[in-house]
Amino acid sequence: MTTTPSPSAASSRASFASAFAAVDLGATSGRVILGRVGRDRLDLTEAHRFPNTPVRLPDGLRWDVLALFQGVLDGLRTAARSGPVASIGVDSWAVDYGLLDADGALLGQPYHYRDERTAGAAERVWASVGREELYGITGLQHLPFNTVFQLASAAGSVQLDTARTMLLIPDLLVHWLTGAVGAEETNASTTGLFDARTGTWSGELLNRLSLDPGLLPPLRSPGDRAGNLLPHVAAYTGLAPLTPVTTVASHDTASAVVAVPATRPDFAYISCGTWSLAGLELDAPVLTEESRAANFTNERGVDGTIRYLRNIMGMWLLEECRRTWDKDGLPDHLPTLLAEAARSAPFTSVVDPDAPEFLAPGDMPARIRDFCARTGQPVPGSQGAVIRCVLESLALAHRRTLRHAADLAGRDITRVHIVGGGSRNELLCQLTADATGLPVVAGPTEATALGNILVQARATGLVGDLAAMRELVASTQHLRRYIPRGDSAVWDVAAARLDTAPRNS
Repeated sequence: MTTTPSPSAASSRASFASAFAAVDLGATSGRVILGRVGRDRLDLTEAHRFPNTPVRLPDGLRWDVLALFQGVLDGLRTAARSGPVASIGVDSWAVDYGLLDADGALLGQPYHYRDERTAGAAERVWASVGREELYGITGLQHLPFNTVFQLASAAGSVQLDTARTMLLIPDLLVHWLTGAVGAEETNASTTGLFDARTGTWSGELLNRLSLDPGLLPPLRSPGDRAGNLLPHVAAYTGLAPLTPVTTVASHDTASAVVAVPATRPDFAYISCGTWSLAGLELDAPVLTEESRAANFTNERGVDGTIRYLRNIMGMWLLEECRRTWDKDGLPDHLPTLLAEAARSAPFTSVVDPDAPEFLAPGDMPARIRDFCARTGQPVPGSQGAVIRCVLESLALAHRRTLRHAADLAGRDITRVHIVGGGSRNELLCQLTADATGLPVVAGPTEATALGNILVQARATGLVGDLAAMRELVASTQHLRRYIPRGDSAVWDVAAARLDTAPRNS
């Protein structure tokens, strides 16, 4: 591994920088990040962090979106104490939504995508629009919690019948900040109701699925001005009354891809956090039957690009293992566990990270051991062996996904960029380089916040096009480089084991 230090000298030369606030909501926590952008300068400071704790209600697993909004307000108030804020942008995870009635009131806390109510919903949708036809329109990877399936599971409910507007989570927060109603296109493209060919809502799908077209608000693009802060929001936060809220790439992965420090087009990326989103950046969607069968998704990126990728169950497996061990009174210190994993025997057993039994919260170590036993592999005994199994399995899934994406898109890959929290995991980064046989560039860790802030900065004219934004990231952020090592044949053998294991289709 080699490292590139953060060029603080370049930052110190900047004579001026504007401040932007990024509201970045993840599956377990939210943050308000203050970013300062100037010539040769791109600095981040965390203003406020707050938990994102789902709530189990009698009717299912819900997001506590009211607590999230209060965390956003408190974070913006903290950010305001540092001086003027040029604008605010909001990003979050995809697919989940809030429903508003005719008066604009929220109809209940939004459901969590891990709630089990969508079981069987896909089959009901496919009865109206076949799988192949649905993919030909949306280009979307099949996941059981896609918005279209969530809406199908709610068909006939009082909430859906009463609803007049559906807002995805970041759009809901923007609405509460500004009063404006809209749907940002990178997140809209994950719903299963968006036409990948035209970049618009699909009226054909809405009609076939008996969904009211008025439920879906007008689309907005990254860089558009969503509105200004409402007077009571400005008063609470201490921000200027006319502070704008800028539409950013509100799908957190789309923001993260903006901040991939690639200086050549022949790259692949892995946005590695709770999920590993691995794929390519393309100019046009790939809507072939082969792409559908391989379960790749075509989601919008900034400037009309396509994020051609597949979701892989990422660091979720590791973090659920740690939560289980903490509950059971076992060691859960990550550096210690990773050191033990590095010493553990390689390729003892591998799992398919996307097996359905790994989706829900629960005793992940037991599920991993059960998978290994069921597939005739040695059952990992120690905590280190379990972590080694998880990380090697993720590296193999990265390899499989990127190779398949390159084949389907007709693209060559010469390097892999890992961004997000997983870029700090040196063992995973090295294993990914070994598995893919490609050099890996790890970082920046805060790619989502950086992408959010860069789109805001571009809207004010501080930075240029997508290439210029990435050059600024590459020249200012701390990056680490990993070179493939060892015998690739052992990875071929391990990959064959993973490829024959049962997995989602």
